Amino acid sequence: MTNALARLFEIAPPPSDSRRKDWGEIEHTLGVELPADYKELIHAYGGSNWDDYLYVLEPGCPNENYELIEWAENQAENLEGLWEFERKPTELEVEGSRVIPWATTDNGECLYWLVRPGLDPDQWTVMVNEARGDRWENFSVSCTQFLASSLDGELQSNILSSLFPRTPHEFRRLRTV
Repeated sequence: MTNALARLFEIAPPPSDSRRKDWGEIEHTLGVELPADYKELIHAYGGSNWDDYLYVLEPGCPNENYELIEWAENQAENLEGLWEFERKPTELEVEGSRVIPWATTDNGECLYWLVRPGLDPDQWTVMVNEARGDRWENFSVSCTQFLASSLDGELQSNILSSLFPRTPHEFRRLRTV
């Protein structure tokens, strides 16, 4: 277990039932291996909502609105269209770089992994894109580090809502709609 996941356990103890996934099939569908900390996060919490604002996407999520594979496919297509009108973030100008969504917010911001050629998935960093604009932020942390550090106030985004995080914290697993 990573230190960031241990911090999340302190912030909001995970549900007693864990979620098992066939990561080989999921990664085959996505065409990339996913970070180990994300797999541990999903195993412990599943697709989840944090402080009634941030939604962690899950492959095979019971709430189809937060299904990781569908989000990844849709965002890849949407961003390709966007780059025709807006400048790509500098981080994506490296040949073969791309982003894969791992979370979203109730305002429509999207949190991505920055995937670079030859970089191990456990070294991917987090990029945040504003909902209706071209601002991007890059954080040199993993997704669980980003989540834990955001919740405990150690990390702050200029794009995410100033009302996030809440005190006390709220966690809920995403269920069927």
